[in-house]
Amino acid sequence: MRHHRAHVEVPLAVGDHVALGEGASAHLLRALRLGVGDPCVLFNGDGNDYDALVTAAGKRGGEARIVAVRPVDNESALRIVLLQGVARGEKMDWILQKATELGVAGFLPVNSQRSEVRLEGERATRRLAHWRGVVSSACAQSGRAVVPTVAPPAPLAEAVAALAGDALKLTLDPGAGSGVAGLQAPAARSVVLAIGPEGGWSPGDRAVLDGAGFTGLRLGPRILRTETAGVAAISVLQSAFGDLA
Repeated sequence: MRHHRAHVEVPLAVGDHVALGEGASAHLLRALRLGVGDPCVLFNGDGNDYDALVTAAGKRGGEARIVAVRPVDNESALRIVLLQGVARGEKMDWILQKATELGVAGFLPVNSQRSEVRLEGERATRRLAHWRGVVSSACAQSGRAVVPTVAPPAPLAEAVAALAGDALKLTLDPGAGSGVAGLQAPAARSVVLAIGPEGGWSPGDRAVLDGAGFTGLRLGPRILRTETAGVAAISVLQSAFGDLA
């Protein structure tokens, strides 16, 4: 039986009556047309699924009662953070969605020298809220109960300066001397994967990445688009060291 899942940003416990927010209401009540008495599953990112029954459904929202809780254990032992050069519109949404489905633990959107999109101020705030919605929807679809973090867009140098020192840091480079077969399993089970924007990394960007300890990784002989590169590399890393083995 397919469970209709939705993300809510509130604490959950058995017996609680939970107001369904705009996103959950739009998905469960309007798109799926659930009504009073229908079952659904709610999650808030704490690693559990909460079985619930719809107790109220209206045009302005609804409510559900939590009847049971179940732990969900489908997070990868390989913690991958995707440092992604901000891409245009639907490309960025696609990257976030597919990387979430593949088990990425977090996203670091960055502005670089060749970025075609510059996000600042209120525009950056709106895009961040949208991106987080894309990620939570991808979790609902893929069965994840832990929601990957999405950091506010930041300059590349600022983002890499804040990275943990024990992660394996990789950036795709068709000219690199080795591919995934030449990698050893990350000692800390943690990888930061840096993917450039549509225009690629500039020489200045590469100098920043080199200075932060990133190593070039060759993924075949062809140059991949930004929306292809990260998803392909994540798949290969998960297959080699994570839960796609």
